[in-house]
Order: sequence, then C-alpha cells, then structure tokens
Amino acid sequence: MKQLRGKIVLVTGGASGIGKIMVRLLLERAAKVIIWDINELKIAETISEFSNKGTISGFTIDVSNVNQIKETALKVKEEIGAVDLLINNAGIVAGKYFHEHTTLDILKTMEINANAPMHITKEFLKEMLAQNSGHICNIASSGGLISNPKMSVYAASKWSVVGWSDSLRLEMEQLKKNIHVTTIMPYFINTGMFDGVRSRIPILNPEVAALTIIKAIEKNKRMVTIPGYIYRLIKLGQGLMSINVLDWFAGNVLGIYKTMEHFTGHKNNS
Repeated sequence: MKQLRGKIVLVTGGASGIGKIMVRLLLERAAKVIIWDINELKIAETISEFSNKGTISGFTIDVSNVNQIKETALKVKEEIGAVDLLINNAGIVAGKYFHEHTTLDILKTMEINANAPMHITKEFLKEMLAQNSGHICNIASSGGLISNPKMSVYAASKWSVVGWSDSLRLEMEQLKKNIHVTTIMPYFINTGMFDGVRSRIPILNPEVAALTIIKAIEKNKRMVTIPGYIYRLIKLGQGLMSINVLDWFAGNVLGIYKTMEHFTGHKNNS
C-alpha cells in the first residue's frame, strides 16, 4: 500500500466539499497538503481548522485561467517543492437543459472540469517524470459514463476527464514510468453541489466518498466508481441493451434520467 507520510499533495477545490474532507484525511496520514481554491476566505478557514493536524498551505487561484495555473504552479515548486500526488478535484455544474446554457456556462464548465485538470497536470508532470515517481488522481463522475438530461455540458466535461485520465495512465505504463493515474467516477455526493437531486440510487455520503478516494490512491487503483457496482451496471446495460431498452432501464427502472428535475445546486459549486 502506498505510504503518504511526508508526501507533498496538492488538492484543487480543497477548501470545501469532498476536497476539504480529503485534505483532512491526507493530513491524518502525515502528508504535506497544499490547497488550491478560488475562495480565499474558505482557504483561510480550512487552514485554521486543520493547522494542528499537520503541514498545510493554500493558494488562491481560478483554475479556469491558464496563466494563473502556470504562475501558481511555479510558486508551489519554488516555495514548497515537487508535488508527489496531485488530486484534480475542483469542479462546477450548471444543471439545466442544453439550450438554456449561456456561452459562459459552457466555457466555464469545460475550462474548470475538463481543461484545468490537463493544464494543472502538465505543470507538475515534468518533475514526476524526472524523479520517476508520482500519482495523479482525477475526480470525474458517473456522469462521465452515462448520458443524463439537464447534465449535457457537465457530462461532456466529465466524459472528457475519463477519456484523458485513463489515456494518461496508459501512456505512463507504455513509457514504463512509475507514475500512477487514478480515475474516480462517483455518483451524486451530498455536498451541496447537487442540492435538489432526487435519486433511487442512494446519494453518497461525502465522508465515505472521500475516504474511498484516498484508499483508492493508497492502493494504486486505476478506475474507481463510487459505489462500485455503478460501472458494471452501466457497462453491462450499454453492452447488452439496445438504446430503447437502455433508455427505459436507466430512465424508468433506475430513475437516472429524472434525477435533475428538481436540481437547485448552490451558488458557488466547487
């Protein structure tokens, strides 16, 4: 099992939601944790709350801004050192029909959910390759596996993450590099980001989801859905059922296509 003691870990969106819980769990494992978040106040609150648990620092950053990513990554490397574990967790959602999305909705969702993990990883991968050691964990979504009304742009961004993340894993294996890549695909998590969602499949407890992610990293898992049966259920349905039958099964039996009907979310999804 991977030991996280003394490792430098960067968590994007680490000042709230499951990001914040993962920060605590990492500190409890004696990792040196760096938070990237757009909310300066929440960063300060999180550092104050967890400062007695270990080494923690934070940087205010808008991960949709590539220049800020480059500048802040350089600060991290100069002030703290090479990152051993990167957890790309920051994300947003606009839960509405596609024709209701504004141009900004589309741009921001893709910039934060899909593009930022690639740009951030690129900034820290060079050092990982040089030391032939590292781990990248990308928080995608079960929405990256199955279509869903009122999640079209969010699903597009998460399908992107799943495809890129696992391709990166294969590249590292092909190059025989000791750099692990873990792709996480959780169902809805009860953090406020998906307030209003109604689901027949149980909505995830954030503490349990965060712990599952950290354990997946420690075990060098490659692709993980939370709960575990989601991946098998979706892939089995997609492989064996016609589109009409799959739509009936996902929509009427599992109720997935109606989960977003009462979505409200919160103002600052991250």
